[in-house]
Amino acid sequence: MKKSLSMYLAVLLTVLICSCSETRPKKTPKRPNIVFIMSDDHAYQAISAYDTTLIRTPNIDRLAHEGMLFTNASVTNSICAPSRAVILTGKHSHINGKIDNLSPFDTTNITFPMLLQKAGYQTAMFGKLHFGNNPKGFDEFKILPGQGDYYNPRFITKDGDTTITGYVTDIITDLTMDWMQKRRDTTKPFLLMYLHKAPHRSWLPAARHYPEFTKNKYPIPETLFDDYQTRGDAAKTAEMGILKDMLLKYDLKVPEKTLKELGISERLGAGGINRLNALQKAAWDSIYEPLAADFLERYPNMTDSTLTVWKYQRYLQDYLGTIAAVDENVGRLLDYLDAEDLSENTLIVYTSDQGFYLGEHGWFDKRFMYNESFKTPLLIRWPNVITSNTTEDELVQNLDFAQTFLEAAGVEAPSDMQGESLLPIFKGDKSDWTRDAVYYHYYEYPAEHAVKRHYGIATKEYKLMHFYYDVDQWELYDLENDATESNNVYNKPEFQEIVTELKIKLKETREKYKDSDSLSNQYIELYKEKGYMD
Repeated sequence: MKKSLSMYLAVLLTVLICSCSETRPKKTPKRPNIVFIMSDDHAYQAISAYDTTLIRTPNIDRLAHEGMLFTNASVTNSICAPSRAVILTGKHSHINGKIDNLSPFDTTNITFPMLLQKAGYQTAMFGKLHFGNNPKGFDEFKILPGQGDYYNPRFITKDGDTTITGYVTDIITDLTMDWMQKRRDTTKPFLLMYLHKAPHRSWLPAARHYPEFTKNKYPIPETLFDDYQTRGDAAKTAEMGILKDMLLKYDLKVPEKTLKELGISERLGAGGINRLNALQKAAWDSIYEPLAADFLERYPNMTDSTLTVWKYQRYLQDYLGTIAAVDENVGRLLDYLDAEDLSENTLIVYTSDQGFYLGEHGWFDKRFMYNESFKTPLLIRWPNVITSNTTEDELVQNLDFAQTFLEAAGVEAPSDMQGESLLPIFKGDKSDWTRDAVYYHYYEYPAEHAVKRHYGIATKEYKLMHFYYDVDQWELYDLENDATESNNVYNKPEFQEIVTELKIKLKETREKYKDSDSLSNQYIELYKEKGYMD
């Protein structure tokens, strides 16, 4: 009897335990914090996780070592403000309306920060947005007006404008850290958009980096003296050449008095040096005046070739000097997240609004669909989701950020967003990842740098581009056998089958993203109406 009673009680206890475990509510996963770090014009060639030739970036590299490095990340339109509009809206430029730096941003667009804020996220933005003065979806913001300044920058805030003495990269980080330490609501997940001005033209480094970087010498790119022999008019007429279009005063810091002695006149001013206060100017002059004196002595004997190399070296010295400060300050933020035990539940992204030419094809700037400006750095860390030290070559774009962040936060994305969530890639389950080509469309022409309007698609193997408006020219590149994109094979007989296949794919892709020649013509007419072509 006792044995039967004991067995009965044991069975009853088991049933009760199972019943309780089935009815007990499952613990809801904690929503991740999201930290989006973006610099301006940061070439992937200038991050040592990609290439150690030019610079070491140990803090940015941490995100690759502890997360995922994307080798085929690209943008949909390689120019500052349109790229940012694509990121915020998850829609191509022709859909969100911000096709160039000139047109206004349509504030009726729904952005992912608005949706995250509505879903209970605390949201903040510090740094460079590049358009507007009252970004929607942010509880707090301090943003640079337009391009902003490297020294003693002005900021737009909800409480009015303010000017802060110091170096912009340090200040943006100071503002970010101040918010994290003093006003972050620890009961909520947060979205932090931490957006650097650097390394945008005209490349003014922090004073602590003048001595080192102005002495550095850099390897000459294979295509620095590119003759564009197989390409169409667009590459040959673009105004972004280091020799002809990079300015001595604005870009390379040769003072006006030196130019006058040499009989040289230029159209732009000193590129922000006029904002330096007396102490800052003294530090500047101690390094840059001797450089000017050296140039004054060398210039009369320079050939086009030696002047190109001199300009290239001075360009990289200052460009990479600005990146040194970015890397240092990214380290400050990463260290803070670690110290406050926030790293484990924080999805953190480092990227740029597009790539940049560092002498390749003889150029600076961006805009073209060639790799150096089309591709962008992308490093993402999310502990317990992304396996550390992973390299990924899937075709991803800035178009994908909005849906990625929304899915990570458990927020439904609007059906008209055009990207794809990267979460399957993060988790190593790519069975549903079917993208085999990405789409690109650049609009801002005629305009600064004179890069012609063009659109195209890229796969892992090929890139097909169509230049239009005042030309009708096609280019095709075999990416596996022509890493520098120097040999346009569009008209070669052995590639005609590829051309046909890619044109079909391009047509399908344009239809998928709701782009068309008719819409391109509408934007051309609007461009004319606004007087941008005058």
